[in-house]
Amino acid sequence: MSGGRSRGGYAAPTFLTEAIVLRTHRLGEADRILEVLTPQRGILRVVAKGVRRTSSRLGSVVEPFMHARLQIAAGRADLHTLRQAQLITPYATWLAADYELYTVAAAMAETVGRVQAVDEAGHRGQFRLLHGAIAALARRRHAPRMVLSSFLLRTLAEAGWQATFAACARCGRPGPHPWVNVALGGTVCDACRPPGSAHPSAEAVCLLRALSEGDWTVVDAAGETAASEAAGIVSAYLQFHVERRLVSLSVLDSMAELDAVARGGDGSPRQPRRPGRTPDDPGPRHDPPAGAP
Repeated sequence: MSGGRSRGGYAAPTFLTEAIVLRTHRLGEADRILEVLTPQRGILRVVAKGVRRTSSRLGSVVEPFMHARLQIAAGRADLHTLRQAQLITPYATWLAADYELYTVAAAMAETVGRVQAVDEAGHRGQFRLLHGAIAALARRRHAPRMVLSSFLLRTLAEAGWQATFAACARCGRPGPHPWVNVALGGTVCDACRPPGSAHPSAEAVCLLRALSEGDWTVVDAAGETAASEAAGIVSAYLQFHVERRLVSLSVLDSMAELDAVARGGDGSPRQPRRPGRTPDDPGPRHDPPAGAP
């Protein structure tokens, strides 16, 4: 850690950190407040001075979902100041042209803000999960909503809310079981089923387990109906624990309803989109984090 001297003579300590920008807020005429996720310190609020000016060299580096290395001057409270930023991976550039991908990434960022880790080990795990999930979106190998559902389940598990879909969440009897109860944390057997438990299709239960375990062969083969059921259950499980519905998830649900109407709801398998590349947009060239989809 080094220091930078302010006008008043106070040498603000600075530190370097890898970060993913979660969201930004306007501040005054030319500045922004960044909310960034870091692997050592969790979520930080950082003032980026002058980045809204067209002449700023840092403006494009600190857009939402950009992966960068930041030099930050530590603040006396919970608000810090950006000194320098170096781009590592331009995820925002790769996601911005696709509204669904961008909205899914926004839902991930919103989730991170609601399910915050409390120690460095938790911060590292949360950073790894978000980095891997956004990298998966950028590679476009899997259906975006399935990448999101897997991310949500793993993020909740990292926070201590591990869902179980391989056994009864109440008695532990090996499954699969036909009922799901979000309050109990997964599937339940006939004997343990509380009133009001959901009864998804067998394919949806299998898909939920695959999403929680990262079995993408099963996930990619799932039909539209099962995928929709599973996504709804995951959303309900998240809402149960964060006690509030995410704005981005509501937008995605509306998009899914319109998409189902447009395609006639035929239940065909979900196929990840693979848009064509151009010489100026070759797509990701990085190696994703370990465990990424």
